[in-house]
Amino acid sequence: MNTNRPARRAILATGALLGAASLMQTAPVFAQGKAADVFPSRPVRMIVPFAPGGPTDIVARLLGQRLGDLWGQTVLIDNRAGAGGNLGVEIAARAAPDGYTILVTSSSFVVNPALYEKLRWDPFKSFVPVTNAATSPNLIVVHPSVPAKSMKDLVALVKSQPGKFSYASPGLGTTPQLSCEMLKAIAGVDIQHVPYGGAGPATTSVVGNQNPVGCMAQPPAVPHVQAGKLRALAITSAKRSASLPDVPTMVEQGFTNFVTDNMNGVFLPAGAAPALVARLHADILKALATPDLRERLQAQGLEPVGDTPQAFAAYVKQQIAQWTKVIKDAGIKVE
Repeated sequence: MNTNRPARRAILATGALLGAASLMQTAPVFAQGKAADVFPSRPVRMIVPFAPGGPTDIVARLLGQRLGDLWGQTVLIDNRAGAGGNLGVEIAARAAPDGYTILVTSSSFVVNPALYEKLRWDPFKSFVPVTNAATSPNLIVVHPSVPAKSMKDLVALVKSQPGKFSYASPGLGTTPQLSCEMLKAIAGVDIQHVPYGGAGPATTSVVGNQNPVGCMAQPPAVPHVQAGKLRALAITSAKRSASLPDVPTMVEQGFTNFVTDNMNGVFLPAGAAPALVARLHADILKALATPDLRERLQAQGLEPVGDTPQAFAAYVKQQIAQWTKVIKDAGIKVE
């Protein structure tokens, strides 16, 4: 009997270890081994790959503030503009998948794979989609000194003075720029593209009349339109915006099927645990459900979404296919 006791103890110890390993595999564990209900235990970094003031920055700051209140932790907004949004995305792709680095980015995420021959990140392999927090349509605006009062007027004006006009956009390959390139192709107008490092600087350039025309997402332009510093000629959504009800859509002005928008998506680095994705998604939905946050987003021309990770992943795939076709048809390349 005594000779069998060491063997029995070894078997029991092995069973205990296997049981513990099984629990570790099934429990919602992330953030370097800490349980889901402990996250976050320190400040969280939210990377925005654009300059401050643009729609994605606005979404990140509003969402970050509400998540910080919910978590009892500081959410730091880290603006990393550059390379058409690729710089910040690359930084996020290299981050640990522990939830302490979150990427909030625009539709450049679904455009850049077709725009750049070589990327240091992959939209499907480098990240885990969490949700599309909010969308916003694009606006075509002009400086008040431009006599055009409609898209028909603008097209006629530009055609009458070929090579004179330029338009500002948040950057090469952004959906505002692609929207104006679609306009150029449809209307046959000659207007020079001037890219900026985000919607904020692009909007400022039109307010200052450095560029008489601008194509940008709605949020940064709305306050200037309402103040009379910019004139909005058209919105690219399927219907008019509540924040700018007097601005007609492109479709209303005779541009059939001319509907484009911008996502403001939330992603985690690849390898993030399903429990972490579910926790972050649930907390974002709580934030988006608060009436004051929704009102603040809508006042900026942003529409809250909050779709599931699975639906968002499907949306990303569809958008990549859509914009790849537009880019190839327009012959747009990064120089």
